[in-house]
Formats: sequence, structure tokens, C-alpha cells
Amino acid sequence: MAYQHIIVEKKKQVAWVTINHPERHNSFDHATVGELLDAFTEIGHDSAVGVAVLTGAGDKSFCAGGYLADLANFSFNEARKLFDLGQATMNAMRRIPQPVIAAVNGFALGGGNELVICSDLAIASEHARFGQTGPRVGSSPIMGGTNLLALTLGEKKAREVVYMCRQYTAQEAFELGWINKVVPHEQLHAEVEAWCEELLDKSPAYLELSKISSNVWWDSLTPSIESGKQALLRLAGGREMTEGTTAFMEKRKPNFRQFRS
Repeated sequence: MAYQHIIVEKKKQVAWVTINHPERHNSFDHATVGELLDAFTEIGHDSAVGVAVLTGAGDKSFCAGGYLADLANFSFNEARKLFDLGQATMNAMRRIPQPVIAAVNGFALGGGNELVICSDLAIASEHARFGQTGPRVGSSPIMGGTNLLALTLGEKKAREVVYMCRQYTAQEAFELGWINKVVPHEQLHAEVEAWCEELLDKSPAYLELSKISSNVWWDSLTPSIESGKQALLRLAGGREMTEGTTAFMEKRKPNFRQFRS
């Protein structure tokens, strides 16, 4: 299939999936997420592929999350499509038989960070930055940030990440157990290839069993994610989301204090 928003390359039994919107920091809309879903589903059905790698085009961003220009011009139907496709894509990443490695080449923020959380393994360039943006832009990271991240970082630290919307260096993320390894920027591709080679030497059947049985926490979160998605849909388009997204587009600090009067 020919893709417009992503690039898929299969070489040496590894499928490389690249979000291809460097001009907007590889942020995604529903069309991009739909292509990711299609790509990972197809990879899952290809027995010649042993490992999948997710990365972003360019040197600045892995993925900056949802494309906020779309949210500033809000459409309920488009938001529903984005949330449904996002949930389906992360489920596909979790359920395909191959391990998924996030090759984090730059900023992984908002939904981009949740793609890292959802991946089986994550290797980052020293230039990478991680964090959530939800309450800063009028949203909430219910597909990994508010739930699965706590199982990695601990509840208090995960709440800090979600509430405060700070950015964390790759080294900080590594020390917290957020990612598996940090390497110099120019060595990222080679390091990911080395991890792929190690994985390709392992039994595919038992890797799949290990992966699927490791999904116990993710699978148990499905009802919470579903209810959170519905709540986000009902809140979306409201005054607080509009203020957050508009402020971001206008490069100004949002005024959320007005909603506490």
C-alpha cells in the first residue's frame, strides 16, 4: 500500500515505520494514525518480519502528539475518529507478534510519548526529550500517560509527568526506567539495528508468547482507556480545550485561571 503520511521499509527481517511529517514535528492526525494502524496490522501478518521499529522523520522530533491545528478547528466526528484509531493503533502495536522498538530521535511529547510507552522497547538519542502535554493544551493522556506510565515510573512520578507537563531529558528518562538505553544521536540507528539483530536470534514463537503474556497490565487497562476516551470526547471542543489549543497555536501562555472564577 502507498502511504502519504508514513514510510514503511522492510529490510533484513525488520520493518521500519517512520512518521513522515517533520515539518510539523511528526504530529499526527486521524489519517496518519490510520496509516500506522494499517502498517502495524500488515506487519503482524508478515511472518518474514521479526522486529518492527517506529521512529520519526528528521532529526528534531520522534512525534509531538496530536496535530493541534486540527483541535483548534474542532470537529467532534474527526476527534472520535482520531481517538478510535489511536486506541486501535496502540492495541495493534501491543498485539502483533513482533517486538516493537521505539527509536526516539527527538521530541516525544503528548501522544508521541504514549507511543513510546506503548512500544515494547525504547532506545533514544541523547537529544530526545519526553513528556506529556495534556493539561497544558486542554487534554489528558488517557492512552498510556495516566495509567500504564505509573507502572514504569511509580504513581507519584507519573502524576508529576501528567499534571506538570514538564519535559525530561533522555538521560532522566533512562534513569527513571522510561526507556531502555540512551546513545549519541549519530549512533541511534546502529544501536537499534544491533538490538534488532539480537531479537532476530531469538525464537519467534516464544518471543510472541513472552510479548502477549507481558500485556497483562495493558489489557487490564482497556475499560479505563475506553471510559477515558469517551470522557475526552464529551469534553473536547469546550472552552478549556479551545483556550489551550488556541494559545499553543498563538505561541502564548494559556489562561486557564479564568475557569476557576
